[in-house]
Amino acid sequence: MVRRRTAAFVVAALAPVLAAGCAAPQQGAAGGGTGGGAGGGGGSAAGVTGTTIRVGGVLTKTSASGYSTKDAEIGAKARFERANAEGGVHGRKIEFLGAEDDGQDAAKGDAAAKKLVQKDRVFALVPVHAPNFGGAAFLEQQGVPWFGWATGPQWCGTKTGFGYNGCLAPKRGAGSQTWWGRQMAELLGGAEGKSVYVQTSDSSGSKYGGTTISQSFTAAGFELAGVNSGLPGAAPPPDWLPYVNKIMTSDDGGPPDVVVSVIAGTKFNVGLYAALKRAGYQGVLTDATSYDAAILKDPASARALEGVIAAPMFEPFESTAPEIALLKQDVEKAAPGQQLTQHLAIGYWAADIFLDLLDKTGKDLTRERFLATANGSYTYENPGFGRIRYPRDHNEPNGCGALVKLEKGAFQVAKNMKCFDNVPLK
Repeated sequence: MVRRRTAAFVVAALAPVLAAGCAAPQQGAAGGGTGGGAGGGGGSAAGVTGTTIRVGGVLTKTSASGYSTKDAEIGAKARFERANAEGGVHGRKIEFLGAEDDGQDAAKGDAAAKKLVQKDRVFALVPVHAPNFGGAAFLEQQGVPWFGWATGPQWCGTKTGFGYNGCLAPKRGAGSQTWWGRQMAELLGGAEGKSVYVQTSDSSGSKYGGTTISQSFTAAGFELAGVNSGLPGAAPPPDWLPYVNKIMTSDDGGPPDVVVSVIAGTKFNVGLYAALKRAGYQGVLTDATSYDAAILKDPASARALEGVIAAPMFEPFESTAPEIALLKQDVEKAAPGQQLTQHLAIGYWAADIFLDLLDKTGKDLTRERFLATANGSYTYENPGFGRIRYPRDHNEPNGCGALVKLEKGAFQVAKNMKCFDNVPLK
C-alpha cells in the first residue's frame, strides 16, 4: 500500500504559473476588427464572396525537436473537400489555402497569422495547431476566428479562438478536465492506493498541462507522487538519468504506479520511456501524443512505446463508430494512402466544427455574425470528438477523451470516447 499524500504542496509550488492566467489580451470584441460588410449577396465580408469562403491555417510543420503537426492540414483538407462536394455551406464552397509553418516559433506564428489576414484576406484560420502559436493577440484584436487544438494558454479567455476541445489551460477557479484521470481509473479497476507522477517540459503549455492533468488524476482518486517541469522543451536531453532517478524514487523512495508525460514530441517520450524501462520501471506509462502509427516503422521507438497508453481527445481510428468510418473515407478521397495520425484527426475535427458554425450562422455571413453565433449559446455534439459548448469552452476544456494502448505492435482501443464533468482548478 502506498502512503497517502496530498497534492497541496505541488499545487502551491505551481501557484506562480497558475496566477499568470491564460487569457489572451482582450483588445477585440466579437464584433470588432476587419469583418465588416454584409455577406448575404455578393459578399463584402473579408474572405467571403457569393460562392466562396477563404480559410488558411498555421501549423508547426517543422521544429528543432522534430515535432510536427503538418498532418492537420490533410485532415482539414479532407473535411473541406467533402463539404465542397456536397455543395458547400449555404451555397459557398471552402477555398482552403493550406497552412503556414511557424517552426514552433511564436514570432513566426504571429507573422503567419498577419499574412493570412492582411495579405491573403482569409475569413478565418483553420486549422491552427502550434504549441507556441504567437498570433492569438493579433487575431483577437482583429476579430478573426481561429480553430484548432487548444494546447496552450493563448487559446483561453478569447472571443475568437475555438479549440475543438475547449481551453486546456483554464485559470484557477474555472473548470478543469477530469476525463484522463477518470478514464485511467476505470481502466485500472480503480485509483485507490495508486500513485501518479507527472513529467512536463519547461514550456508554458507543458507546465499548464502538468497542473491541469495532475488535478485530473487526483480528482479521480490517485495520489500525486510528484510533478517535474525542469525538462528543457527545446530538444531531448543527452542524459535521462536525472529525470528517471526522480521518478523511480518519487513514491516514498519507490516508483509510482502511473507516469504521465506532458511533453510534445515522440523523441522525448521514446527517450523517457526507454530510460525508465532500462531502470526497471513496471508501472503504467501514459501521454497525449504517442498515438502515432509512424512510430511503428522504427523498431526502437515501437519497443520504447510498447504498452504505453495514449490519451487522444477524439475517438480512435480503430473504433467502429460511423463517424470514424466517414473520416477514413474522406481522408482516402483527399489523400489516397495517407496514414491516419492524431494531428490529422485534430485538423479534421477543427474543420468540422468550423463548418457546423458556418451552417448555423446562415447565408448572411460576416465575422461579426459568425462570432455572435459561436459566442451566443453554441452546442455541438459528435461521437468523433465528444462535445463542444461555447462561450463556456473559451475558459475550460470540453471534458472528453479516449484511451488507446499500443500492444504487440498494434494500437487497440482501451477506452472509447467519453465525456466527464469538469471540476474547478485549484
